Amino acid sequence: MDYDRLIDEETWTFIRRTLESYPEDAVNLSIADQRRVYDDMCRVFHQGRPDGVATEDRSANGVPVRIYSAGDPTRTVVYYHGGGFVVGGLDSHDDVCAEICVQTGYRVVAVDYRLCPEFHHPAQFEDCWTATEWAATEFGDPLVLAGDSAGGNLAACVAHHARGRLESILGQVLIYPGLGGDMGEGSYIEHAHAPLLSLEDLRFYKTVRCEGDEPLDDPSYAPLRESDFSGLPLTVVVTAGCDPLRDDGRDYCERVQAAGGKACWINEEGLVHGYLRARSSVTRAQDSFERIVVAIEALGQEVWPYD
Repeated sequence: MDYDRLIDEETWTFIRRTLESYPEDAVNLSIADQRRVYDDMCRVFHQGRPDGVATEDRSANGVPVRIYSAGDPTRTVVYYHGGGFVVGGLDSHDDVCAEICVQTGYRVVAVDYRLCPEFHHPAQFEDCWTATEWAATEFGDPLVLAGDSAGGNLAACVAHHARGRLESILGQVLIYPGLGGDMGEGSYIEHAHAPLLSLEDLRFYKTVRCEGDEPLDDPSYAPLRESDFSGLPLTVVVTAGCDPLRDDGRDYCERVQAAGGKACWINEEGLVHGYLRARSSVTRAQDSFERIVVAIEALGQEVWPYD
């Protein structure tokens, strides 16, 4: 793959800056060291919170959450952070959540779910479901689910599980999510050696996520393995063009559409996994973040601007 041709210089600068904190072989470090270098990287890229955002750390029936608000919100976004189910937390995506709050006017509830390998699947899903139910009850607002990478997986898992259980979910916005696609084909092979996320990295995260064998038919683990895609909320999936996870977004949207639902796949050419951190330094990432925020706001108003 000719990444020198596909990726522009702004994005290469972002990639190099990322690797200064988070090396390409980070998955070979101990879990503690992986978290240390990831947290270091997130601090390097943290842009601060915009003016006017109030935050409060609370417990959502035992699950730590951080609530962002500005003004008088009428919608709540539940945000699940990325990090391969191994790294990340309330601080890693703090500025992203604050910006979503300010730009949409919605309340944002960031979920600090338990991490692998100390806690195996389904602990992460259980925490996200608990926090989502809590948010729906606590605030009484319609919900939009959102998340990046592993968090995109968890957002979709919650959306699937919510059918018939929680009626207030208006939409889901999944940002370069891993949804359980076939690692032996498509973008997994085409972009096996992509910058910032490789097939080898994905295989590592897969090995630490479960205790014992990987579940084969569990949509709370891999939404693409769901047998029924009907009744899902309005769905927008945004992927990076240079990412082994790219085709998961395409395939997921196709299945939602085939089941009669509304889904839009937006593939951002020339961008790499993790580009949310580049939203202030890379034009393509900035444009994509604007599209993500517009999607969250639109779905919160039950508007579908993608036909």
